[in-house]
Amino acid sequence: MRYDLVIFDNDGVLVDSEPISNRLLAAYLTELGHPTSYEDSIRDYMGSAMHRIHDLVRERTGQPLPEDFDDVFHGRVFAAFERELEPVPGAVQVLEKLAADGVPYCVASSGSHERIRVGHRKTGLDRWFAEERIFSSQDVGRGKPAPDLFLYAAERMGVAPERCVVVEDSPLGVQAAVAAGMDVYGFTAMTPAERLTGATQLFPDMGELADLLV
Repeated sequence: MRYDLVIFDNDGVLVDSEPISNRLLAAYLTELGHPTSYEDSIRDYMGSAMHRIHDLVRERTGQPLPEDFDDVFHGRVFAAFERELEPVPGAVQVLEKLAADGVPYCVASSGSHERIRVGHRKTGLDRWFAEERIFSSQDVGRGKPAPDLFLYAAERMGVAPERCVVVEDSPLGVQAAVAAGMDVYGFTAMTPAERLTGATQLFPDMGELADLLV
């Protein structure tokens, strides 16, 4: 099927940020007295907006995270991005192909606008994403697995949901895309295929995506 809009998740799909951010998140939560392994962080928080971290910690422990949690965490993440972040292998080639073929695309991420921009500048992906192609859970209030972000991106890009395909690597993101009535291609580089239940199609290598979108 030829889609009228390709909506990319950002972390783990365009930029290889999930190992970095989940390593730091696990360490920071543990530092605050909420023992969390890297594997725990991947399982519970990958693909989620910051409010989900606050909600789950409060639900499990009855304790709120510090008021400056987001600022401290983002400071550590952004510093690590500047040292370590790279684009996901194959992502640039996919964007080049979509641009050459005139296929509209955008990014819709649980991360903040600042996080998206920091990552894109470091990896050189900013050349592919003008401001009007960037959407964040900050824009809608409710992050994934709610469909709001994907529906908002489609509306702003002027495309009906059923004509969109989402590229996701997290269970929460797949759930959100399905709830939005969109096809979703599940990227299994970091997430076991069985966790991406509901995906229209699964693929392990970003370099394969351009051919799948024909």
